[in-house]
Amino acid sequence: MGGGMEVNKNKFIEEWNSGRENLEHNFRWTRRNFALIGIFGIAVPILIYKGIVKDFHMQDEDAGKPPRKFI
Repeated sequence: MGGGMEVNKNKFIEEWNSGRENLEHNFRWTRRNFALIGIFGIAVPILIYKGIVKDFHMQDEDAGKPPRKFI
């Protein structure tokens, strides 16, 4: 039905897709990568968790209940 309608490929999008598909082959561990993983993979989730637990404990304290146990 739709013959003769070839797709024009964008070389920049194709290059970006190729890079994403081969990321595990091209990735290098550097000092910067360790720092980013440490900050966003470990420190930020811990800080968010601590903040949430603190908020729940403050709510329990305001309601006169004993603090809830988490992990």
